[in-house]
Amino acid sequence: MEHITAPELAALMTDSHRPTPLLLDVREPWEFETCHIASSTLIPMNTVPTRFSELEEDQPIVCICHHGARSMQVASFLERQGFTNVTNLTGGIHAWATQVDATMPTY
Repeated sequence: MEHITAPELAALMTDSHRPTPLLLDVREPWEFETCHIASSTLIPMNTVPTRFSELEEDQPIVCICHHGARSMQVASFLERQGFTNVTNLTGGIHAWATQVDATMPTY
């Protein structure tokens, strides 16, 4: 599994020469409502086993949670299901808020 830092993800999202990844937020709905990256898709971790068929296996996916542990578990699960382009956001949404978007609420 690949890992990406928040500043690296911010740069990737503005790079028109690379495919835009699906930002898969695996936190709970209340966490997502508190703060999230604007273009992210919410699929809570506990629903991923029944919803991963909604994802495209060859699309780049960046998994996001609060600090990076849950998203790493989901990324590993997706790889076991045959997904080949899965990355975990190191430090999660908290790292994004502290390193990229200082206006984002933290919890």
